[in-house]
Amino acid sequence: MTDVLHVAIRKELGTGRVRRLRRAGQTPAILYGHGEQNVNLAIPTAEVSAALRHGGKLVDLQGEVREKALIRAVQWDCYGSEVLHLDLTRVSEQERVQVTVSLELKGEAPGAKEGGIVDHHLFDVEIECPAGEIPDKLVASIKNLHLGQSITLAELSLPPHVTLITATDSLVVSCYAQGPAQELEEAAAAGPVEPEVIGRRAEEEAEEEGE
Repeated sequence: MTDVLHVAIRKELGTGRVRRLRRAGQTPAILYGHGEQNVNLAIPTAEVSAALRHGGKLVDLQGEVREKALIRAVQWDCYGSEVLHLDLTRVSEQERVQVTVSLELKGEAPGAKEGGIVDHHLFDVEIECPAGEIPDKLVASIKNLHLGQSITLAELSLPPHVTLITATDSLVVSCYAQGPAQELEEAAAAGPVEPEVIGRRAEEEAEEEGE
């Protein structure tokens, strides 16, 4: 599903005007690409938040500008909670684009029941595909992942027309046995253990015999 953003051309620029724009519930953005002139836009913040929450990359611009566009960059505030600015680039639905999508694990690894630890190594993957067919995410099934095994990016099932840019030998997930290093980490997390003082033990035993 492609999110719709209702846009207005933003003629007034400057820090003060941008702040007033945000207070009015609008997010500033810029549209560029395809050799055409850059256009400064204002987009309802609620629509921007919804599009980002859905995780889609391709958006349908309507209003004073009517284009298909790709969300190229998002500028957040220092708390990562408010969108300050969007970068949008013009695309056609059949145009092949390079984007980064999230990579999630699906299922339960048999190796976990065999005493292993499942370690997720790769969380984002760069791909190339038609702009109109960008997947929300890639999924790695771990239902056959046993103790001592691993899955690389080359072993994933990809959607049609999607090719990988991230190296195919990249490690996605592994299941390994708990070893000495893990035991040391758990011991450190449990806190220090007070050592037994031999001299003090001897003194205590002598006092008990004297009684």
